[in-house]
Amino acid sequence: MPRIVETTVYTIDELSDAAKENARIWYRDQGLHDEWYDFVYEDFETICGTLGVTLATSPVRLYGGGTRDKPHLYWTGFWSQGDGACFEGSYAHAKGAARAIRAHAPQDTELHRIADALQAVQRRNIWQLHGSIRHRGRYYHEYTMAIEIERDSPTWQPPTDDAEDTVTEAMRDLARWLYRQLRAEYEHLTSDQAINETLAANEWSFTVSGEYFV
Repeated sequence: MPRIVETTVYTIDELSDAAKENARIWYRDQGLHDEWYDFVYEDFETICGTLGVTLATSPVRLYGGGTRDKPHLYWTGFWSQGDGACFEGSYAHAKGAARAIRAHAPQDTELHRIADALQAVQRRNIWQLHGSIRHRGRYYHEYTMAIEIERDSPTWQPPTDDAEDTVTEAMRDLARWLYRQLRAEYEHLTSDQAINETLAANEWSFTVSGEYFV
């Protein structure tokens, strides 16, 4: 026989501390929306373009029709040994990269260091270095990137002895930088304060014990 059951529900701000934690656990278990890392990706694409890295892309079909280019960025995280990030694309000299990266990220000394290293090795090779960056293997971290460097010299001069190692390490440092940004963004979005703000903004309701109420 049908019956009516009344339940008192609360917003996140009205819950006890223990119930708030249960609500946050529920939210974390649901996972973030599929594209929580979009801002990190967009910034990384800008940084890559500034440094002379052209990311490889593949077309992805959109729900409303049409397609968009998805960059070849791969990562796993954030707690297991072997977690990391990598990317695919090509590299060539970008004029003024060291100055441009400081304008884009004035406080990020790691990006400054990467740009300076690339500029220095390009200078030693008369700005003629270029190469490819490919992912290999089943895992995703900086050491799964295969990086090949060549020199486009009209007189067939080979690259300097340090060219491949310098560019390779710079690309791996760039992948490490990407991974740190992804982890920092994830930790921010899953922090107690950020979750509280999200639950409050969406006006979701919970029982007195912190269980989500549909």
